[in-house]
Amino acid sequence: MSESELFDAVDALLASRATLPPPAERRRLRRAHGLTVDEVATALRVRRATVSGWESGKTEPRPPERDAYARLLDGLAKLYPPAPAAAAPEGAAAEPQAPAEAPGPTPKPKPRRPAAGRTAPTNSPLPTVAPAPAPAPTHAGSAPGSDDPFDAGADVAVDPRFADGPLAVVDVTGEGRVLAYCTGGRILDVPAKSLPSLMEWTLEEAALGAPGLTARDRDQAPLIVLTGAALEHFGLPVALTGKERLAGRIPQSHKAVKQLTRRQWRPVEDGLGPWARIHRPGRGSQHAYVQLCIPSWNALDARDWGTARQLPPAELARLLGTYAHRVTTPRGPAAVTGLELMTALHPPARRSRPGPVPPVGNPVDPAPCEAPDGHPLLKDPGHVRGPAEKLFEETYDWARPMTKAERARRNLVAMEVNMAAVAAAGGLHIGLGAPTRVERPVFDPALPGSWLVDLSHVDLSRVTIAKDKWVRLDAGLLPSPFTPKGEHPEGPAWYATPTVAYAVELGYDVTPIEAYVRQDDGRCLEDWSGRLGDAHLATMAGLGVEADLLPEDFLTAMDGCGSRDPEQAILVSAIRATAEGGVDGLREGPSGDDWRPGEPWRALSRPTWRPDIHAAVVSRTRIDLHRRIVKHAAFTGEYPLAILTDRVVYAVDGESPLDFLPYREGKPLPGGFKLGANPGLVTWEGTRSVRWGEDVREQSRTPDLNLARHIKADTHTATTGTNDGATTATGAGTGADNGG
Repeated sequence: MSESELFDAVDALLASRATLPPPAERRRLRRAHGLTVDEVATALRVRRATVSGWESGKTEPRPPERDAYARLLDGLAKLYPPAPAAAAPEGAAAEPQAPAEAPGPTPKPKPRRPAAGRTAPTNSPLPTVAPAPAPAPTHAGSAPGSDDPFDAGADVAVDPRFADGPLAVVDVTGEGRVLAYCTGGRILDVPAKSLPSLMEWTLEEAALGAPGLTARDRDQAPLIVLTGAALEHFGLPVALTGKERLAGRIPQSHKAVKQLTRRQWRPVEDGLGPWARIHRPGRGSQHAYVQLCIPSWNALDARDWGTARQLPPAELARLLGTYAHRVTTPRGPAAVTGLELMTALHPPARRSRPGPVPPVGNPVDPAPCEAPDGHPLLKDPGHVRGPAEKLFEETYDWARPMTKAERARRNLVAMEVNMAAVAAAGGLHIGLGAPTRVERPVFDPALPGSWLVDLSHVDLSRVTIAKDKWVRLDAGLLPSPFTPKGEHPEGPAWYATPTVAYAVELGYDVTPIEAYVRQDDGRCLEDWSGRLGDAHLATMAGLGVEADLLPEDFLTAMDGCGSRDPEQAILVSAIRATAEGGVDGLREGPSGDDWRPGEPWRALSRPTWRPDIHAAVVSRTRIDLHRRIVKHAAFTGEYPLAILTDRVVYAVDGESPLDFLPYREGKPLPGGFKLGANPGLVTWEGTRSVRWGEDVREQSRTPDLNLARHIKADTHTATTGTNDGATTATGAGTGADNGG
């Protein structure tokens, strides 16, 4: 073969493979256009998992799908190009020097407002921020800092409208200088002397805020965090009184509130409290409000944010900026931010069956069985209903006494599923509109809804774990998958679709008596799940725990990981709390002593008040855990001793999960427990001796006390004095304790 023929063959190979952008850019382009993985998979006639593999970089498309996929991405890239990095103004000083005297504020030129750019998340670690006793503020004319708070040298596009980042922590120095610490290490001089002037400076001079998360989402309003010194400077109390804490805000008669009102600013919803939104009439395309965060008023709850409010201003700005970049700009407590993230990432409605598609974003009434007690929809709101009248889908709180064989073993080992609700929500079909009542329906596992059905005939001693593969189990050592307390169901009860589908999966027929179903559905939580899952993995990687490690390497990486970077450990807790709070907020109940059964409460007017979605997510979370327990029991003959939410305890002879989880050449039992950082995989929560467990139960006089509640925190050690064999394995508190 001649040289020219060889060259022609090489050229043909090059032409046969369409060029594709990196995996992260593929995902960014799809999300920017509001497309789901399912929609792309349907258009290209491939499986959903195939597209997910292309976007994660685990696999690459092959012809002919590769050419079609490249055509789609090329078209999206023209519609949603990466936002250009903001260029430094001519003559800008790279590092402004601290002046001899506190300078007066310099007017900042208004940035242009081109179309909002979209930035892809990064997994880079947090940078080291050196504290400076007398920081030099950055003024107009100096080069804008990077929008990436965790890697100052990262090549991340910055929207020029928001060159100062999504938020700032405002503090006052000992010399009386008011400074705003931004997420990229930048420090701004704040000329404001009153709260209204601070609001105006935020919107009109500072380039604070962030683009929406999708093309449909509006820009994110700027967040201002006020330290104790800043509160005093702007005439606000450093701490709330007992009465103000109960009310959740300072009174309308407060001087600062009156100042805002006179300048046509007003706190919305809960008034001027820990997470206040200060609103003014809209002016063109500018933000209509500024979000305030006041840590000393308990805005950053220690249960979710750990010691965040104790951080110096620059470090707190970096921490919150990292959260904003990986998740979203905080908008309130974990539940509020989790729900607002659902709204921002909610895909557009699409018709899955004939008939009109209900509008997404409007509140819908639940079915009577889905409504909580006291809901105004019920005929007798004061009546306390049972399982045949009300949908009871809750997480596990189950335990049993030890068998003789288990008492002879050495240790109790606890494992917990990472981000279990996030993993369950990702592929879940969600109903889009109001429910339709159906009598004696044929069960459809693809139809979201609530089903009145008798599952008491499901016998856990004989179940299928694969197609036509039946196994025998000791049902007395297993919790029922159908009830949160693990007791066997008696008679008809209401269940969400995933629960009934699992009964069919176990090999049993079901005959519903009644159902409330939603004909239009979609994977509405897929992007929400994906963003929180990515944020979790990026933060764990910052702690040195990478995804897809071998089991031994994962446990080594997890050992003490929380102490390597306490700020990243705080982020893990905050991300998990956002996920859990978002799911819990789907069925937020009434608050206040003046509420009476039958009266509506404020949450009912929210589009995200959806107890049916909450039930479906919790149902799937519980069923996913039970499925793994059954697979593990069928393969090893070992049964759980206690379960609390996503935590499960086994009595074993070893000291870690590696001593009893079945692995073959590094691969886990298919469908069973697998160690890893990814959502849906499990972490080692700790090990206690069997003697410790027996002593705890004996002292409490409760032979079936749920040891999963105590095995991590060991709340009984001080009173029992039995701490032998104790091992904590989660890395010094890298996440919220879900067992509380």
